[in-house]
Amino acid sequence: MLRLPGTLMRGGTSKCWVFDESAMPAEPSLDRVLAAAFGSSDPRQIDGVGGATSTTSKAAIVRRSADAEVDIEYLFAQVGIGFDGVEWGSNCGNCATAVGLYALQTGLVDARHPVSVVRMRNRNTGAVLTATVPTPDGIVPELGGQTVPGSAAAGVPVALGFLNPAGTSTGALLPTGDAVDRVDSVDASLIDAGAPAMLVDARQIGATAHESVEEFEAFVPELRRLRRLGALRMGLDTPQDPVRHGVPKVGVVAAPAPYRTSTGVAVAAADHDLAVRMLSMHAPHPAIGLTSAVAVAAGVVTTGTLPATLAGNRPVQTSIRLGTPVGVVPVDIDLDDSGAVRAVTLHRAARRIATAELLVPVRVPVPGSLSS
Repeated sequence: MLRLPGTLMRGGTSKCWVFDESAMPAEPSLDRVLAAAFGSSDPRQIDGVGGATSTTSKAAIVRRSADAEVDIEYLFAQVGIGFDGVEWGSNCGNCATAVGLYALQTGLVDARHPVSVVRMRNRNTGAVLTATVPTPDGIVPELGGQTVPGSAAAGVPVALGFLNPAGTSTGALLPTGDAVDRVDSVDASLIDAGAPAMLVDARQIGATAHESVEEFEAFVPELRRLRRLGALRMGLDTPQDPVRHGVPKVGVVAAPAPYRTSTGVAVAAADHDLAVRMLSMHAPHPAIGLTSAVAVAAGVVTTGTLPATLAGNRPVQTSIRLGTPVGVVPVDIDLDDSGAVRAVTLHRAARRIATAELLVPVRVPVPGSLSS
């Protein structure tokens, strides 16, 4: 039995178990430890700490960085639900929000007055992010009044910035060189910013991008099929590789139109610049993942892409409003003099929920023993 200290954090609309790398055993593997801790083999994750949804079956392993350019580094794990496995191919902005606050609350990064900026590198993708947290008098808050679409619960405000996000995974904002690709009879923009993303013209698969989460379920099988084709087209996978469900992020986009949120609130066409519905692993995302939001926003300011065209080729502004199932999510975007994306910032909330010792049913080798 492994006794593993961990911290349960909420970041935005996700929950994430955060672990200090120094507490992780050398053996067995991280995959085995996390799958056992979360109870992954059961789709309900009854015998573990997983939440049985893609937004609540996440983990981050954090360490101080030896690189002077960043303060901490973290690995993001999307832990399996109904199968013993972990996907390591992507990043999660909501978990990064939690990691930034965790680093300050645990002393991995010193707090400053009046705000503290935590510089982070995601080890999965190499992406560099910043988490800016108000810390008056150098005191890190436990509670705050910030809320985000998709959660009525208040938390500590965290401004999460993605620095120079284009091409982190593939080396280019548009990995194929084209603003729009024809992928098995549908038009899609393949964009690498924040995370690799495949954004499909909603109309071409019979969707509107204004569906409720329940209505959007009908399009999951087709989008999962297209995701594999997008992964091959973007060079993320080869035909011999197993099918992955974390990357690219996949969803549909459409021009603004009136709709109602998951809680019944009316959203007017004039209130958002682009409608978007995304998958999270095997299911509709109840809101939008932050790395997906970065990719969509980068698309809106990139001439010729589906997001840019469907948003009406609007003049570049400092904020782009995305119509999601939970409401309008604003995304701040900063361009350099050449028009390249210098930074994308989302305003989130985070809170420490619990610190715990997880009793993980795996055998840990005893020093000097040959058993495992």
